[in-house]
Amino acid sequence: MSGKTAVVTAAAQGIGRATALAFAREGATVVATDVNLDKLSELEGTERLTVRRLDVLDPRAIRQAAADLGAVDIIVNCAGFVHHGTILDCEEKDWDFSFDLNVRAMYRVIKAFLPALLERDQGASIINIASIASSVRGIPNRFVYGASKAAVIGLTKSVAADFMTRGIRCNAICPGTIQTPSLDERIAASGDAEAARKAFVARQPLGRLGTPEEIAAMAVYLAGDESTFTTGQIHVVDGGMTT
Repeated sequence: MSGKTAVVTAAAQGIGRATALAFAREGATVVATDVNLDKLSELEGTERLTVRRLDVLDPRAIRQAAADLGAVDIIVNCAGFVHHGTILDCEEKDWDFSFDLNVRAMYRVIKAFLPALLERDQGASIINIASIASSVRGIPNRFVYGASKAAVIGLTKSVAADFMTRGIRCNAICPGTIQTPSLDERIAASGDAEAARKAFVARQPLGRLGTPEEIAAMAVYLAGDESTFTTGQIHVVDGGMTT
């Protein structure tokens, strides 16, 4: 990935952080962004990596970032939120927030950066973090999360179809259950952390949780030249959960 520039959202922790670090190790120049600048600042000092505060719910901030950074080679949309519950547990505000963060933020980032990529006319790779939830299979108590991640698949395929002849590739990664700080928070909030963790582990036939680094490895492939014949696809990394 030497010579490439990448922008990664939600890079302060979890999949975003692992992806930003993996890209830097592979030789890319990385702009790691997140709304949590305190946590993001832990990445300062990493070779070929700079940090930038970015709230992906703020359209003006996204447009400013795109203007400042210009034509990049790789965009990774990692920001997301997992709402727990069925349709009966989903209020209008829950629907709005989930779609704003999980879908609308990706739309805004891609739309803001895409004109410069097209003007440069050298191609680019856009990688969207989706989920197996509803985009591949239904998961209980993940109604609005699953609906929003299914929308990410549609967004991904539409961008790929519209701009593939201009060298813009757009793919999605669909993780299974990944060991992240977000998962730890959901387990802690369950009321029975031990039982909740066992349940999360049990739904992976491989018998363990995935790691952020395993998702980052797929992102490295999709960002690099080895995947230049791949676009508009969903890439499942789920420990056999959808087998």
